Amino acid sequence: MNQDLYSKKIAAELKIQPQQVESTAILFKEGATIPFIARYRKEVTGSLDEVAIQAIRDRLEVLEKLDKRREAILESLKERDLLEEELEKKIRAAETITELEDLYLPYRPKKRTRATIAKEKGLEPLAEIIFEQKDEPVDASSYVDPEKGVKNIHEAIDGAQDIIAEWVSEDADLRSSLRKLFEKDALLESKLIKKKEAEAVKFRDYFEWSEMLDKTPSHRIHAMLRGQKEGFLIVHALPDEAKSLSIVESYFVHGDNDSSELVKQASHDSYKRLIAPSLETELINAVREAADTEAIAVFTSNLRELLLSAPLGQKTVLAIDPGFRTGCKVVALDAQGKFLGNATIYPSKGVVQQDQAASIIEKMCEQHKIEIIAVGNGTASRETESFLKELNLGIPIVMVDESGASVYSASAVARDEFPDFDVTVRGSISIGRRLQDPLAELVKIDPKSIGVGQYQHDVDQTALKKGLDDTVISCVNAVGVELNTASVQLLTYVAGLGPQLAKNIIKQREDNGPFKTREELLEVPRLGSKAFEQAAGFLRIFNGDNLLDASAVHPERYDLVEQMAKDLSCKISDLIFKEEFRQKIDLKKYVSDDVGMPTLLDIITELDKPGRDPRPEFEPFSFSEEVHAIEDLHVGMTLPGIVTNVTSFGAFVDIGVHQDGLVHLSQITDGYVKDPSEYLKVRQKVKVTVLDIDLERKRIALTMRAGVLPEKRKEDN
Repeated sequence: MNQDLYSKKIAAELKIQPQQVESTAILFKEGATIPFIARYRKEVTGSLDEVAIQAIRDRLEVLEKLDKRREAILESLKERDLLEEELEKKIRAAETITELEDLYLPYRPKKRTRATIAKEKGLEPLAEIIFEQKDEPVDASSYVDPEKGVKNIHEAIDGAQDIIAEWVSEDADLRSSLRKLFEKDALLESKLIKKKEAEAVKFRDYFEWSEMLDKTPSHRIHAMLRGQKEGFLIVHALPDEAKSLSIVESYFVHGDNDSSELVKQASHDSYKRLIAPSLETELINAVREAADTEAIAVFTSNLRELLLSAPLGQKTVLAIDPGFRTGCKVVALDAQGKFLGNATIYPSKGVVQQDQAASIIEKMCEQHKIEIIAVGNGTASRETESFLKELNLGIPIVMVDESGASVYSASAVARDEFPDFDVTVRGSISIGRRLQDPLAELVKIDPKSIGVGQYQHDVDQTALKKGLDDTVISCVNAVGVELNTASVQLLTYVAGLGPQLAKNIIKQREDNGPFKTREELLEVPRLGSKAFEQAAGFLRIFNGDNLLDASAVHPERYDLVEQMAKDLSCKISDLIFKEEFRQKIDLKKYVSDDVGMPTLLDIITELDKPGRDPRPEFEPFSFSEEVHAIEDLHVGMTLPGIVTNVTSFGAFVDIGVHQDGLVHLSQITDGYVKDPSEYLKVRQKVKVTVLDIDLERKRIALTMRAGVLPEKRKEDN
């Protein structure tokens, strides 16, 4: 398939113009990244957003993979002199891998099967006679040959039927018809493997389960397949057998005689022994892939909300990782997240220890001029929060989700940053920095450890990594990165950079001091003009030599901005700081072959608020003072909470009792909810009412139907 056909096909799927696909594909071939294309090549793509550009990339990869397989099949058939003109035409017209493989199936080199063994015994001519289904009786006696392993007529007939069964199983048209039946009518069933009740208790909902496969939600598919993978369940997905056999017969049974009966028997055997297992595996793989896609979409959506959650900004922080037995690890951080000092306190070990803890906290707050206190939401968090509030320090106290902090603290990244501290101190630093700037800190942690996924260990790990990486890259570049303070991990995700160039930038910064202009990036070893083109617009230099370096205006458009200032007889600083000058700019005057109105409007927006942060303003949040543990809850209690995870079946909400409660999708609002993410997002503040409490299993059921219902979220622009 050539590029023109690719473009037309993808354009039809995405409901855009072929030229947009073609232009985007060319940019990819030139080494352009998704953030760069979306932000700085709007005229070329017709202002496609990141979602559409990513979809084009993914579909191009699929179609290229399809063509690669097509050429491999054609080459194999040519080498074996099996490629007839009609077959080649069908192969070249195939639009899916499945269609290709169906066409190739009869010609695929095989291991020894019952059919190949029968052919070795010379029974193929007999199979052909039977397959014709003529009215005259079939004489199989001439095919009896003990030396070839055919001892009698029954063995001859059986061997011929094995050959017919294989012919039936390899028919592309039949497989296509049956595939449609499987997709439409398959019943998904799971059963417990005998004597596994005790071990399989977490799968008890699926010990005897059945439902139509096309109605099964993705989370149930993942649950059942996990149960099967762990050896507790047997899972099948098959349509009604009588319907399937009827279709098979309609293709191959054409008479009403002895031969037809033999063909009927062979076709039934073909379906049960060859076709059904093959199509069932194919179907389960397809629904697993679809479920994976949905789960990955949920994960990436949650991750985006978490990464783009409101930053506290540059304030001094006292960060505390709470604990009972080992005490609370306390660190002080300056406004830029630099470590200032640490201590360990034991506020839960008696009056003396509590007094000492109070003295330490008060001293650290005064010494480091602390503006806010961050408390990790793990063990002893509510108790620590209560202790701090009783001190009446007059400093806000904020609970911080510490998911993944322990992973970071034991990582090579943390060891490189803080080689002289143990994991507990590193964990506290991560909690404090996460409050100051969630994005900058969370990029240091494997997204799978952050706790906002759904069946993340069951999905295709390559596809998951790709989706998560795309999301992190998108978020980092949407916010922009301060070139002179960014960590190597943050720089790694900037468009056009990557791990090695990020390290080179850090070394250049350490050896030569802060960058004064974006142009100095070209002095970084191995950072060439292409990497500069892709990365420069997403890197910020505040208080540098050029005011535009603090904005998202790309260096390739600096001359244009300078021309605007020249035409108005003012300075660039006037365009930035004085609205009256920006209002005088006649944008139409600056439209050219490569600069259109979308880019010009972006430039004006940036001049208005250079380097603006797209994230929301930080708002402190507090849990109810009434509850600290699950035992404090009672049905009907209404509480404030924060959404920690959104799944296809509902949302998990932290209400401050060390155990998130579940708001099932049926409890989000009074109306029908298909997709919880249309109503809720990670880090959203909500009011929930306790619906049920299971102390034994530590499960909390919550409802929002009795409380304040969030408005349905609008699609992102």
